[in-house]
Amino acid sequence: MGETTWLDATAQAELVRRGEVSPAELAEQAIARIETVNPKLDAVIRTRFDEARLEAAGDLPDGPFRGVPILLKDLGCTVAGETTAFGIGPLRDVAFPFTSYLAEHFRAAGFVPLGRTNVPELGTTVTTEPKSFPPARNPWNPDHSTGGSSGGSAAAVAAGLVPVAHANDGGGSIRIPASECGLVGLKPTRGRVSQGPLIGEAWAGSTIDGAVTRTVRDAAGILDVIGKPMPGDPYYAPPLPRPLVQEVGADPGRLRIGWLDRPGLEGYLDDPECRAAVAGAARLLESLGHHVEESAPAAMYDQEIIGHFNTIIAADTEATMRAFELLIGRPIGEDEIEPRNVAYRRAGKDLGAVAYLQSRSWLEAWARRMADWWTGHDLLLTPTVGAPPPELGWFTAAGPEEEGVRIISFIPYTAQFNMTGQPAISLPLHWTPGGLPVGVQLVAAYGREDLLVRVASQLEQAAPWSDRHPPIHA
Repeated sequence: MGETTWLDATAQAELVRRGEVSPAELAEQAIARIETVNPKLDAVIRTRFDEARLEAAGDLPDGPFRGVPILLKDLGCTVAGETTAFGIGPLRDVAFPFTSYLAEHFRAAGFVPLGRTNVPELGTTVTTEPKSFPPARNPWNPDHSTGGSSGGSAAAVAAGLVPVAHANDGGGSIRIPASECGLVGLKPTRGRVSQGPLIGEAWAGSTIDGAVTRTVRDAAGILDVIGKPMPGDPYYAPPLPRPLVQEVGADPGRLRIGWLDRPGLEGYLDDPECRAAVAGAARLLESLGHHVEESAPAAMYDQEIIGHFNTIIAADTEATMRAFELLIGRPIGEDEIEPRNVAYRRAGKDLGAVAYLQSRSWLEAWARRMADWWTGHDLLLTPTVGAPPPELGWFTAAGPEEEGVRIISFIPYTAQFNMTGQPAISLPLHWTPGGLPVGVQLVAAYGREDLLVRVASQLEQAAPWSDRHPPIHA
């Protein structure tokens, strides 16, 4: 499909700057790839090719990614006059009345959005198999999940349709699909990326926007352009000492890294391939001169976490659905949404304000217990998820009640850092014998994306992954 297919966004932008390719040419090449490959994956569920062609041929902003095609997740990052369905059938034809601060930053950077990527309904699960849209399929094996909730974005980038795609993360939704599709997934610090103008916080500050990418430098460069606070934001991330792109290739020094390769409670998945991924990453980090030891926060598997986090999600789900009902001018019936979200709505309706605030208060105190571990360590190394990508249908196969159990079992390592607000990154450092990707996660102290980028780029140089492409690709 042309020589730009596997170039990252940074390289494509450089070609545009040098005049070696035009934004219109990049857009046409990406459109052709989507039209050819997407029918096998259902990663992209809505396109805006005509508008993108006009934008690419017009006067684009002179940002660092001028002319680079991108896909936006169909959850958040709304654009006035365009549809964002949040994975919900009743919103599939509804135009949003406002443009998010995030969408403005993607535009100002020079990106050309080509469409929207597939998501699970409301982003409340870890696989992209929504009731109202076709399931997204993993390009490494189309019978397996892409992860969620940024599953369509991850499948599109992994298959070479676009170099990068918008993603967001409330319990692992950047990192989980990055792990399952063999990509880089950087979850920023709480407050680093604004959710304005309408949202101050979602899931009590646990959600954050970012991107899935094939290279560390793209992850850094994108966070540089979208990581700008909006006046009035309720959270403010500590300013970084310099642009993150300058951390790529910078010497991280000798770091103190703790590792954890299995969950600390019964009921979580504990696949040997995930332990093997951590072991390989630990050996690699040691060979790079870091001090690596088995250690993790004592509070990481407190048995009360799940109940309090589910309280937050239930309240937010009901509040969000009421906002959508105002937008479309009618109630959304229980038969129009998935059983998981029906249960969240019912729990949210029954929840009292005091109980909600008690859960927030408990999580805030717990986050301080978690943070204490980083006073003696620089990074925590874990598997990203509890198992390699499962087959499509696995999460719902045993019925609605079992679905929630399986979702929780699959994510022993990610949601904790949404609740603490810490930055974390998933890196594609391991594949199963059957060819499925298994990511490892690195977690830094609050505000330390700079450290994550330094170490991630060091690992990328030592064990490059850019030449690995899935069987289904452009």
